[in-house]
Amino acid sequence: MNSGGFGMKPGIIILREGTDTSQGRPQLISNINACQAVADTVRTTLGPRGMDKLVFDGRKVTISNDGATIMKLLEIAHPAARTLVDISASQDSEVGDGTTSVVLLAGEMLRQLKPFVEEGVHPQIIIRWLRAASKLAVERVSNMAVSFDMNAEEGKKMLLKCASTALNSKLISSHQDLFSPMIVSAVMSMVGVESDHIDSSNSAGDLKSYVAVKKIPGGDVRQSFLVNGGVAFKKTFSYAGFEQMTKKFSDPKILLLNVELELKSEKENAEVRITDPQQYQSIVDAEWDIIYNKLDCCVKSGAQIVLSRLPVGDLATQYFADRGLFCAGRVEGGDLKRVARATGASMQTTTSNLHDGILGTCGIFEERQVGDERFNVFEACPVRKTATIVLRGGSEQFIAESERSIHDALMVVMRSIKSGSVVAGGGAVEMEVSRYLRDHALGIKGKGQLMVT
Repeated sequence: MNSGGFGMKPGIIILREGTDTSQGRPQLISNINACQAVADTVRTTLGPRGMDKLVFDGRKVTISNDGATIMKLLEIAHPAARTLVDISASQDSEVGDGTTSVVLLAGEMLRQLKPFVEEGVHPQIIIRWLRAASKLAVERVSNMAVSFDMNAEEGKKMLLKCASTALNSKLISSHQDLFSPMIVSAVMSMVGVESDHIDSSNSAGDLKSYVAVKKIPGGDVRQSFLVNGGVAFKKTFSYAGFEQMTKKFSDPKILLLNVELELKSEKENAEVRITDPQQYQSIVDAEWDIIYNKLDCCVKSGAQIVLSRLPVGDLATQYFADRGLFCAGRVEGGDLKRVARATGASMQTTTSNLHDGILGTCGIFEERQVGDERFNVFEACPVRKTATIVLRGGSEQFIAESERSIHDALMVVMRSIKSGSVVAGGGAVEMEVSRYLRDHALGIKGKGQLMVT
């Protein structure tokens, strides 16, 4: 049939064949039902009496009551329900806690609004009144907030309460007396003396670059400890000669490198031409001279501790040991950054022109035995913008969940300091906001009254 003869335009196919193009009221209701199913899944994990979920993804077992962790492990496929996963992940990244609450709140709002959709109320009308109610709720919460000064004694007590509240529903809730002071001290060392030191863009990623949590399976959870204003990381791979090194220093100079201190043949970016086989020995001698010059520069810098992100070979290890220096190679980048922040050292990409200005220092450095592991510990650092919590526990699942719990509490304390105010917990604020919205809705005419309440 020639469609042009009838004055009709040919159809244009935009979507691939088989694409689901469901729309309208039935699809909206289907989306709401999917979101409600997700909310019901994590509902039992909320609050101090909430229960943990055991999730097996085919490879490993995870035990947690953290909303963001559970939502991530569920691998939800429904497009609308995926928005709840994204909400939970965003809450975890920006706030740290309340990941289950935001999912339940969104799910309950959809549950209450479902009858309006079924009756044919346009979604734009629902959205308009929800935004109005949201604005009223935020204003009411702001009016109820209680301000505090983090530098005052009462302010520090308030931060301890915030940390304890965040741990209330966690696996380590019975150890609040141990972890709450650790968490507050760690965040205080990060932000310094004034709360203005917290950048408004601080998130979970920024927190991890200042406060580290190191997990050591075995032992009792009460054996966990805090390296306040300092850094601790697991001993790296070492060569022969390491045992001869001094393992403890007072007020040492610290050199941080991103340089490989290992004897290697110059294969890259090198071209050597020889006319006599005996000249090969001079090439070998030059390679030895290169590594010895690097090591000699490190020693002459005055440093007593040399850390590198790249390998430190057996020759360098023995060379430093003979001269009373401590060295470690293959140190993780995050640990090196925390050492730099705590000690004031600057990362160097070459051993040329090393001087006292690029070296850091700390009060005490020692290699310490913690359980079955050896740890390099920097304490009494002058800059004091980092902290390390060394976490002990009986099983890997317990320690992993404890780490997530501590992360949530750290974020809550950091946000409390940043905002400088708190509100009552235990559902009191939510009940007051509900009462306020119901009273305000009495003055609204039409369908908006039902939506605001």
